[in-house]
Amino acid sequence: MLLGRKVCAVLETARDLFFPLHCAGCGSALKSGWLCLACSEELKPVQRPRCDTCSQPFSGAMDHFVCVNCRGRAFHFECAVAVMQSRGVLRDLIHRLKYNGELWLAEPLGDLLEQGLDDERLEGEVFDAVVPVPLHPLRRREREFNQAEILGRELARRRGWPFSDVLQRTRYTVTQTHFDRRRRMQNLRDAFTIRQNVAVQGKHLLLVDDVLTTGSTLDECSRVLLEAGAQSVRALTVARG
Repeated sequence: MLLGRKVCAVLETARDLFFPLHCAGCGSALKSGWLCLACSEELKPVQRPRCDTCSQPFSGAMDHFVCVNCRGRAFHFECAVAVMQSRGVLRDLIHRLKYNGELWLAEPLGDLLEQGLDDERLEGEVFDAVVPVPLHPLRRREREFNQAEILGRELARRRGWPFSDVLQRTRYTVTQTHFDRRRRMQNLRDAFTIRQNVAVQGKHLLLVDDVLTTGSTLDECSRVLLEAGAQSVRALTVARG
């Protein structure tokens, strides 16, 4: 046992000597962790006050409220939890994962995603499966991966939950960056289906993506899952756009 600890210590020393840690944000040297103090301080957690439904941050004094985007709207997911606000270093990390293919960033982003399970809307829940928001096959071929799948697999591995890639995107949709809520919903209608020979009946599912904006994508995916027989769907993202 003592010899084993000594070997581990030697290996860790060699790792630190030849492969020193660097901040995922700015590249500065680190002794431990993923982000330096300056980059860590750029992270803005989504905290109360925030919309109970979609996690939209709010600058007022109310403890509980529903934002304008969600007011009067019936979502198919029970809640959509976002961990951090999409800005600064976090936005950069997500873009580097998605568009530069820096897949190693799945681990630090997975750390943040896992923090979302401590949110009161998800705390204590045990899910039958973690389900990623799918990419259309054409877009997946362009990127060679689906960032939501990578994050979902990382979270499922950490928690020991099944990972289930049950959704597929069957209709290519144009980017929704500049769409309002109504146009987003129209753009996504019937864009997702359940894969053949998979079953979600009676299951409590956790739907995972990288960024939540209006919630339209998560809502459409949740609708398809519920119509296929899922008992409930909750959503979790790293960031709130």
